[in-house]
Amino acid sequence: MTEEPAFREVAPEVWIVDGEYVDFYGFPYPTRMTVIRLSGGQLFIHSPVRWTPALAAQVAALGDVRYLVSPNKIHHLFLGDWQQHYPIAEMYASPGLPKKRKDLQFTATLTDNAPAAWAEEIDQAVLKGSFFMHEVAFFHKATRTMVVADMIERLDGERWPWWAKLIGRFDGLMGPRGGMPKEWRASFINRRQARADVRRMTDWDPARIIIAHGPIVETDGAAYLTSSLHWLLK
Repeated sequence: MTEEPAFREVAPEVWIVDGEYVDFYGFPYPTRMTVIRLSGGQLFIHSPVRWTPALAAQVAALGDVRYLVSPNKIHHLFLGDWQQHYPIAEMYASPGLPKKRKDLQFTATLTDNAPAAWAEEIDQAVLKGSFFMHEVAFFHKATRTMVVADMIERLDGERWPWWAKLIGRFDGLMGPRGGMPKEWRASFINRRQARADVRRMTDWDPARIIIAHGPIVETDGAAYLTSSLHWLLK
């Protein structure tokens, strides 16, 4: 019997839910969603994991699902189920996702400017400069918590076959610092733009960083961000 995912509070009004592993080109990737409760009781849900009735009951105990957010065009697998179960929720696409998921109805595509619905409590910035993919990072101001998807990964490879672990180590995705996959790094043709975007994120001075694929950075988030993306800031 599969164990239902459970909420874990990582900061006041901020929770994570670790979902199932999914296959990504033969690599078993963990899934994680972040839930932020806004001051009006609405829930901001980043990168939803698979919806289940049990998970829905836990969500309902926290507040009303109002905003469903995709941080990049890879994190979209379970959006359709959540939109079906919460039809009045607004769903926001990462850059490039509406073209990829024409079956979904999006309220808008995310930019560097946070929508008025959460701008007072959550800031956001798009990591640009790549011809492959842009990612939207978020920052919960009250708790100085930053949320990222794939721009930083630090996997343990526990469920990976030996050949996948070799690739993961070569790709710089394992170990305490982790990082961005090297194939994504190579796609940054406008590094000046990317550096400016990262510096905007470091200016947030995050205390912690929630990473979709790896342990949370609990302290000194700004220093960790600079260390992990050192190759881009040169």
